[in-house]
Amino acid sequence: MAGEGHRKPNPFAGGGLDRATHLRADPRWLTDRLSDPASRVVPVWRERSLVSQTAREVAAKADGLAYRPVLLPPELAASASAPPEEWIFLGLEGGRDGGRALFAADVSGEAGEAGEAGGAGEGPPTDGSLDGAGKFLDLRGVGAMLGQGDGSLLAYARAIVTWSRRHRFCGSCGAPTRPEQGGHVRRCADEACGVDHFPRTDPAIIVLVTDGDRCLLGRKDIWPEGVYSTLAGFVEPGESLSEAVVREVREESGIEVASVRYRSSQPWPFPASLMLGFRAERVGGELTVARQELVDARWFERADFARRREIGLRLPGRVSISRRLIEDWLAGAPESHYQ
Repeated sequence: MAGEGHRKPNPFAGGGLDRATHLRADPRWLTDRLSDPASRVVPVWRERSLVSQTAREVAAKADGLAYRPVLLPPELAASASAPPEEWIFLGLEGGRDGGRALFAADVSGEAGEAGEAGGAGEGPPTDGSLDGAGKFLDLRGVGAMLGQGDGSLLAYARAIVTWSRRHRFCGSCGAPTRPEQGGHVRRCADEACGVDHFPRTDPAIIVLVTDGDRCLLGRKDIWPEGVYSTLAGFVEPGESLSEAVVREVREESGIEVASVRYRSSQPWPFPASLMLGFRAERVGGELTVARQELVDARWFERADFARRREIGLRLPGRVSISRRLIEDWLAGAPESHYQ
């Protein structure tokens, strides 16, 4: 799309890791890397990532804090995670065919699936193997306090581990599946079936609707008080991206839009979405809030953002593409600045 590559990518994108897809089909190479002391493993516990706090270097980081991923050597990871044959090859750090290999590993244990939502017994591996290594935190909370490459790596690991965990049984016949292609395929173990299951990404549009010098933002009841954000929704089967934008805006707000223009995209591994950011212009309709989707939706003038503390308006967090869509509109960024 026009303008790709002109600005810093959104959080969770633009990591620069060489995914080395050609090596996924080389079992001998993968086996060697699984036991190579130089390799590193990204642990994922119940969809949370292992991070450690580091000294703040960048003024933009929130609350004077910054985080970095904790990467485990294979020997340590093996004591806390699923067997190495279940690890998923992420790629190479140092360019094509160079640098150390990175893998993702599920350290949730047998309770991982049931415990993803939290509750009694919630906690990281209890065998002491990871004591002092860091804390397992939700990427939505710390994403804005990670470096670009670090955030991208953790999002990648979280998404692929979650997919693998949820596809341990074949959706066609119910038989167990086994990892292939470095964990990027799960193949049905029943030879009569043998279906290959691939990681999926669910496309979702997210759009800033404008009408002259004002923009439309909505609010969900589960959000913190005062937070308003851009409208969003999943793309449906048989629907183009621009059709999804028009439909979602109409369904949630009653507003009719046109001039749908792509802006930027963002991996959103909660659990497996790709957010596709757009700008669209109002061409008709009156604001009518769909209460099953939103608790409120309003037009905000540019001047409202300058006094948002006074009126109790809070923007979405910096980790979300919605924040960027709003800020770029306020700054009047030209189309060539988007990616």
